[in-house]
Amino acid sequence: MKVYLLNPPFLPRFTRDMRWQDTGRGGTLYYPIWLAYATGALEQAGCDTRLVDTPAWKWGMPEVMADIKQYRPDVVVVDSSFPSLNNDISVSESIKESFPGIKTVMVGAPASQFSNKMLSSLGVDMVARWEFDFVLRDLMLAMMNEKNISDVKGISYKNGIITHNPDRELSTSEELDNLPFVSQIYQKHLNVKDYMLTYSHSMHPEVQIFTGRGCPFRCTFCSWPQTLMGRKHRVRAIDNVLDEMEWVEKRFPQVKQVFIEDDTFPIDSKRVMEFCSKYKERGLTIPWGGQARVGLEYETMKAMKSANCMMVDVGYESGNDTILNNVKKGITTDKIRAFPKEAKKAGLSIHGNWIIGLPGETKETIADTVNMIKETKADAITVAVVSPFPGTEMYDWAKQNGYLTTDDPNEYLDEHGHQKSIISYPELTDKEIRENVDNILKNYYLSFSYVPIAFRRVFSHHGLNELKVLWRSAIAFLRYISKHE
Repeated sequence: MKVYLLNPPFLPRFTRDMRWQDTGRGGTLYYPIWLAYATGALEQAGCDTRLVDTPAWKWGMPEVMADIKQYRPDVVVVDSSFPSLNNDISVSESIKESFPGIKTVMVGAPASQFSNKMLSSLGVDMVARWEFDFVLRDLMLAMMNEKNISDVKGISYKNGIITHNPDRELSTSEELDNLPFVSQIYQKHLNVKDYMLTYSHSMHPEVQIFTGRGCPFRCTFCSWPQTLMGRKHRVRAIDNVLDEMEWVEKRFPQVKQVFIEDDTFPIDSKRVMEFCSKYKERGLTIPWGGQARVGLEYETMKAMKSANCMMVDVGYESGNDTILNNVKKGITTDKIRAFPKEAKKAGLSIHGNWIIGLPGETKETIADTVNMIKETKADAITVAVVSPFPGTEMYDWAKQNGYLTTDDPNEYLDEHGHQKSIISYPELTDKEIRENVDNILKNYYLSFSYVPIAFRRVFSHHGLNELKVLWRSAIAFLRYISKHE
């Protein structure tokens, strides 16, 4: 069975696997991480695979069609995201029209919400919902063994009518341990130099991995736990994670850093302590960073730094306690103030994430956030326009209260592929939300107050790499600003 896994053409440098889909205001480009895990699962099941990342390769549909013609797959898997959904369905239609004998399968977070819409197209044969790497593996095994796909959990398909099989159970820790290392898939199919994280102390090139899936916290706006991974937290064994990091260090010398993409890698301090201890026992040296959560203890951060952790990417979201409560974030502004002090004391760099337009947002709460950004002084920040994705609690709330300017996720981006606000409140319009995001970013990065932070980054241990990342980020950001003046 030959399977072609496609991150399809859309907008230049569009990232489907970011938590907020965009074309990267600061130059960030994620790996097609979920497709890569699916590629590994399919290869493990005996499939011949080809993973194609058109945003990284700057391919359009002519290149895709020529490549499919040469590869001659039995199945084409088309990835999707909410803002690119219509485009992605259209890509599947074009492939099916040119190669009618090929089976087409759509995947991605929208698959759990819009499987009927996908299958209403003549160009889509099947949909793999939720954790699609395992669902695809089960589907391909059934097809290779000529078994009835009606028994495959997690798929939707057309059989005279649209049929939705029951959801597949969420993956287990044992299943995660048994997957091939995603780093091996990157090395085999992709060019690591194509990808970039613009976080402080994020080395280039780097690889993004998961050590676990699912997030038990209840943030109303976060899409992955509500449309893709589920909230049940399950993790790989520490030795399995370190085996991958050791493999990267010894067998993938181009890679300068590992970034752990788990929603909350340090959620279990005992697990993190075990990771750090065994990292040092093995004599590993490859730097790493990852997602973190406000409330992480100083002793844990200190242990992370001793095991060569360079940075943490933390979701602050808002500088106002009412907003934090509205979105069930489970943190307070006092804890936000404490976090950077402890992190910097431990020697960790911080990338802070903020969102404008959350429920209850006003001009006054935005001012609170601006003041908190100034107070916490992160090495780098991201400020997002809130995007209430279908399937999330926040989307339902916004729709019920009439705050959505559109309920079509294909309209979440502007003509340049950047976020626009699709929420408008009586106290704060959609235009004001977007303008505030741009102003916050400009006032942060284009002010004299950022100069000491930039110099601190450049004169750090990995200063040359920091300079390269800053330069590429600055160019991308200035291009973004020039389009929105």
